[in-house]
This record gives sequence, structure tokens and C-alpha cells, in this order.
Amino acid sequence: MSLLLAFEAAARHESYTRAAQELSLTQSAVSRQVQALEQLLGLTLFRREGRQVQLTDVGRLYQRELSEALGHIRSATLQALAFQSGVGTLRLATLPTFGSKWLLPRLQDFYRAHPGMMVHIHSRIEAVDFATSEIDAAIAVGSGQVPGMVCHRLHAEQLVVILGPDDARALGELTPERIARQALLNVASNPHAWAEWFSQYGLPHRAMRLGPSFELTSHLIQAVRAGIGVGLVPRVLVEDELASGELVSTGEPVASKRSYYLVYPERNEALPSLRAFRQWLLGQV
Repeated sequence: MSLLLAFEAAARHESYTRAAQELSLTQSAVSRQVQALEQLLGLTLFRREGRQVQLTDVGRLYQRELSEALGHIRSATLQALAFQSGVGTLRLATLPTFGSKWLLPRLQDFYRAHPGMMVHIHSRIEAVDFATSEIDAAIAVGSGQVPGMVCHRLHAEQLVVILGPDDARALGELTPERIARQALLNVASNPHAWAEWFSQYGLPHRAMRLGPSFELTSHLIQAVRAGIGVGLVPRVLVEDELASGELVSTGEPVASKRSYYLVYPERNEALPSLRAFRQWLLGQV
């Protein structure tokens, strides 16, 4: 097992030095363990080029299968420990703005219902690689099922146009045609949102004036507040601002092709902490 762990860490980082730091070993110890595994298997798993190491094709194949197997072992161990103790820990990846605007304000309710459990929140914009990370589950946005994953649909994404109050007053009547002539702010992960909005209102796409793009929806919301332009965002992420008058919305929500999902590998389905969190989360929505 020590040989496999040394190889998996070295393969993931493609670096003996970083693998040694992760495993609290010396670089030479990691190198010896990898060489011992290669001798045991009769395979060349790494190419050495000076002080650098790179996976061979067979090494890359072995690392992919081995990472999944180690993930099963890690999951089985966590399930056994959680079952024995009656409490558990969940490592949850979530979209940053959804986490801060929707999930975290409600999470105290989960803790009241499940004292002793802990949910560690990890912000992720890109898809989670469950084979190589220690993440147990993720809240993600997408358009359908993911092969090999359990997916629970949480929210259908409804997009609304948002403006700052001053901009709304300056525009007067907030017609689709007037909105379309403003600087249209967008989120990089959903580049077709404004095209869907233009199609809903029968507006010509050639008239679209796309403004700055943002990686985080929370940054786009702040930009709208600052008067930089007009945003098109999921309504669930701006309900508080609309209720307080910090932002103004106009028109009917546009049904996006995307939805929010709770996603996790099938091997994690029986994890007690995930089972409890899943039941609570689905009750919330």
C-alpha cells in the first residue's frame, strides 16, 4: 500500500518533490518506492528527464484506475468511522456565489437537526474530479445527468435582468429594447445567457452589446451595483437584493437550459453524512 500511495501522489503531481511534501517523506524515499513498484510490476511508470518525471502511457492508465480504487477505500473507511461514531464529516464542493448567497444562510438549520456533523465547504467553479480529490459531493450547475454519478435536481435556473436603482430611474420605462442597448454584463461559465434572453423577446442578436465578463456571479452583481452595466443572473442568487431594493429587476424570468444539482459518485451514496445532508437539502428545495 505504501508503494501505491507514493506512486499515486507522484503521478497526480508529476513530481517526486510535491509528492514527498504531501506524504511527509523525503524525495528520495518517494523515488525508491516508485522504483520498487516498477520492479514489482515489471513496468516503466515514469520517464525521467533530468530532474523532471513524466508519466508513461501505461503509467497514466494505471494512475487513473488506481485513483478510483483508492477513492473507494477512502470512502469505505469514512463510512465505517462515521457509522461507529454516529457523527460524520462531509466535504462539499459548491459554486461560490450559490454557496454564499443560498446555502450558507440556511446551513445553521442543518446543524441544528444534525448536531456533531460537519460540512466542509470548498468553492469550485470547474467540474470536480472525484477520482483524484477528497470531495464527497458537489453542488453544480448543468444541463443533465452525468455518467457514473448520482444527480439530484435542486433548482431549475431562472434568469432575471438586474439593474442598479439609479440606472433603472435613468432609463425610465424598462422595455426589452432599452435594456438591449445597455452594456450587457455576463458570467464566463454561461456565455449564451444573453442570447437566450434576446431570443425570448424576439430581439436581433446582432444588436447585442456584450460588456465585461466575470468569473464569479457575485462580482457581476457588484458591477451592476456600481453602475457598470446590466446583468442577467439566476433569480435565486439575488432575491435578498431585490427584496431590499438594492437591485431592480424587470421583465419575466427567462427559463435557462441549466439546473442546479447535488452530484456525487455512486460509491458515496451510503455515506452517513451525505445521506443526512441530501435529505435535508432536498427538503429545503
